[in-house]
Amino acid sequence: MSPVFPMLTVLSMFYYMCLRRRARTATRGEMNSRRAIESNTRALPINVEIVQYAKEVLDFSSHYGSENSMSYTMWNLAGIPNVYPSSGDFTQTAVFRTYGTWWDRCPSARLPFTRTPSTFCSQDYVELAFEEPVYPTAVHILETYHPGAVVRILACSANPYSQNPPAEVRWEILWSEAPTKVNGPQARQFTPCIKQINFPTNLIRLEVNSSLLDYYTELDAVVLHGVKERPVLSLKTPMIDMNDIDEDEDEEKFACGMDTLNKQFSIVTLREWPTNGYFDKLPYELIQLILSHLTVPDLCRLAQTCKLLYQHCCDPLQYIHLSLQPYWARINDTSLEYLQSRCTLIQWLNLSWTGNRGAISVSGFSRFLKVCGSELVRLELSCGHFLNETCLEVITEMCPNLQELNLSSCDKIPPQAFNHIAKVGSLKRLILYRTKVEIEDYDLIASMMGAKCKKLRSLDLWRCKNITESGIAELASGCQLLEELDLGWCPTLQSSTGCFTNLARKLPNLQKLFLTANRSVCDTDIEELAANCTHLRQLDILGTRMVSPASLRKLLESCKDLSLLDVSFCSQIDNRVVLELNANFPNVFIKKSFTQ
Repeated sequence: MSPVFPMLTVLSMFYYMCLRRRARTATRGEMNSRRAIESNTRALPINVEIVQYAKEVLDFSSHYGSENSMSYTMWNLAGIPNVYPSSGDFTQTAVFRTYGTWWDRCPSARLPFTRTPSTFCSQDYVELAFEEPVYPTAVHILETYHPGAVVRILACSANPYSQNPPAEVRWEILWSEAPTKVNGPQARQFTPCIKQINFPTNLIRLEVNSSLLDYYTELDAVVLHGVKERPVLSLKTPMIDMNDIDEDEDEEKFACGMDTLNKQFSIVTLREWPTNGYFDKLPYELIQLILSHLTVPDLCRLAQTCKLLYQHCCDPLQYIHLSLQPYWARINDTSLEYLQSRCTLIQWLNLSWTGNRGAISVSGFSRFLKVCGSELVRLELSCGHFLNETCLEVITEMCPNLQELNLSSCDKIPPQAFNHIAKVGSLKRLILYRTKVEIEDYDLIASMMGAKCKKLRSLDLWRCKNITESGIAELASGCQLLEELDLGWCPTLQSSTGCFTNLARKLPNLQKLFLTANRSVCDTDIEELAANCTHLRQLDILGTRMVSPASLRKLLESCKDLSLLDVSFCSQIDNRVVLELNANFPNVFIKKSFTQ
């Protein structure tokens, strides 16, 4: 290999570091003026502390349970503890939909967006309302199974019970940390040291990342401690030297070192630099490559340094893939308006979690897509509660090349609005989890998929209440390229009809099969999987009473790529069997849940 390439890599990294330094320098004075004085000393206790449990669950991104049940749902976080201090798997707790890295290893896993700040690692969230607005002094989270998923706690200035919505909604981080691996699944009370804020709040948001967990995390209750009067900081607060602050850690914090992203988007006044330095000597493409490693706030800062870098930072090629999810609390109509000229070539757009509480309007979203939607291939809109029928209509009209659409937890869209999606002829991936789409006959849908979707690779039918062996047979016959199938909590499917053996024989490419909570799964089904689905990597048979250790051994011997086997609550598979299987098949994660 030519020695030029390593030199180019070193040179690129050198210029990259120079650009980041210059971007920080451009706004250093502004950042200094806003920097808060931090203290390790607690606020002086000037009034009585109020202790309250969550009154209501307002919003969340996912949960394990169904919408018409309390088992394993986020609604269990309201009120006093149901389980704590007991440990184990209990239906009365709040459980998110995923855990570990298994979902990232499925055929349906999508490529991550680049430019995501390293400090943003949230995968799910839940928002809780409390009775009394207070200045928080502590937040206690009661975790009853596999703790350690909470990575961020935020407070909101808006009172969800106020009759007069505020003109501006502010979110402040009370505590934030990277995911940690907790030793053991036992219950604990998690009480991180939180930051003081300058407004009272009765709206708390927890964000979680379950990627390091061996199983689903379970939360029982959240306790908010606070005072009615704003605490006074101790006069002995030590000053912090700005030069001692770690810039890499500090600059990516929630506020991104800015009052709002909008100010950065809109700034057109450039600092007077005598020259463009050595950047004039670099090829345009190389500067573009270096800038592709910067986050959106860094690009906005860097655009203020000189005309050359302003041109680069506003180049639509820098915004081919754009995720605004890390900045969900700062994105509004004004943000989208300022981004329009930069996003005319955008292909991937992530607006998940953004726009709620009136931040993005239907008209603002529509204007953005009318300018920037023609090249869109992937559109992520998870938990976009501003979306309505007009928005879906605009998507189908303005995004003719759209292939992937994520509407998960967009529960404000009326059922009839989903008819517009049928107009998107190039669609290859559609997520409708926790939406109001109405399906009366799942067998008919499965039959239509078998007839029309011959190249279907992944299908999630989690908690489909009325699909039967007839629909599954039509699906398996028509979609023989299926690699991933989730039939968890589908109670109308019974092994005695031969539906699972038929699946195994018709779908040899299966890599993931979830038959969660189907108590009828038996040895015959497992043996058919072992004989026909040798590429299987993930199998969930939680809750079955009819699978023996012998059939599992056959499966593990046949499916060499198997990495996940969930046998929780399988009555014939005790801990002794799990230990034996783990010893003989060390590359397979065999999960056995428990309840105390």
